[in-house]
Amino acid sequence: MRKQLRRFLPDHQAVHGNRWLAPFANTLLHPRLWHLNRHSAAGAVATGLFCGLIPGPFQMLGAALCCLVFRVNLPLALVTTLYTNPFTIIPLYIVAVGIGQFVLGGGHVAFAPPPEYDMRNPVGWMHAMSTWAYGLGQPLVVGLVVLATLLAVAGYFATKAAWRLYLIRAWRQRRAARKRPL
Repeated sequence: MRKQLRRFLPDHQAVHGNRWLAPFANTLLHPRLWHLNRHSAAGAVATGLFCGLIPGPFQMLGAALCCLVFRVNLPLALVTTLYTNPFTIIPLYIVAVGIGQFVLGGGHVAFAPPPEYDMRNPVGWMHAMSTWAYGLGQPLVVGLVVLATLLAVAGYFATKAAWRLYLIRAWRQRRAARKRPL
């Protein structure tokens, strides 16, 4: 499985030769951030899934910081954050609001779309937008944390299980190859 994943990830030397990353060489070039095994891969997937729900452009920064703290595979965590994109973020946030309402014990209120932008009255639109965001605030924040945690735990164990199944299959194929007559 390591061979398949390595095709998509940059190698240690490519990052080492980058002049923009030279000031961070001691931190970013730690061997555990680039080593790929079932433990670092599972941690990286969990980190990427958790940080993927961070709003805005801070997903990869959050994933990189978590990789530095937990010493898991950095490239895999960064790639994993890409599950949130313009097509998936709205459904994920709708699910997060629902989870947040469930956890907080609030009534099940239908997800209201954000107010449409009014070019003639930008101040009124900003007020309507802030009222809309405030109404979603607490359920959205709680829901995002719970959803991110659930996705991270599921991703961690799914990666461990997939890696284990791959190893079992490889062991069986090697055993069968040894038993075949030449």
